Amino acid sequence: MELTEILPHVNASLNGLATCLLVAGYVLIKQKKETAHKWTMLGCFGVSIIFLASYLTYHAMIEGHGKAFPSYPGPAIEWLYRAILIPHIILAAAVPFLAVITIYHGLKDNREKHLRFAKWTFPIWLYVSVTGVLVYLMLYQLYPPLAP
Repeated sequence: MELTEILPHVNASLNGLATCLLVAGYVLIKQKKETAHKWTMLGCFGVSIIFLASYLTYHAMIEGHGKAFPSYPGPAIEWLYRAILIPHIILAAAVPFLAVITIYHGLKDNREKHLRFAKWTFPIWLYVSVTGVLVYLMLYQLYPPLAP
């Protein structure tokens, strides 16, 4: 198996792990376990950095714009796929900036600004992580390329 065949699975796994860490971090802060929350969220950010490096590596190695959605599921499924993918891409571009700002204020113990940004960052980051896994499932598991 070549690296370009492995990386989509790695990327989906990293997105899934980021999702779990985001939810765990949320639960921890609701339980007022601030130190555990901090390290969980920093771990999530680290996983997301590794994901971004892997994702960019994959796209640098493949020709074209990536894997095209197959035509055999029909137009309704393709529209659903695009309805998930388009906001995923747009919001994914914002996550690194939002995460850095939110983490910065958390580490500086500027709780008011941290909370203000976290109220936006968390749902966007969670949406991007979950839909990243959904896009992977649709492209590689539910509707894989048909054998020639």
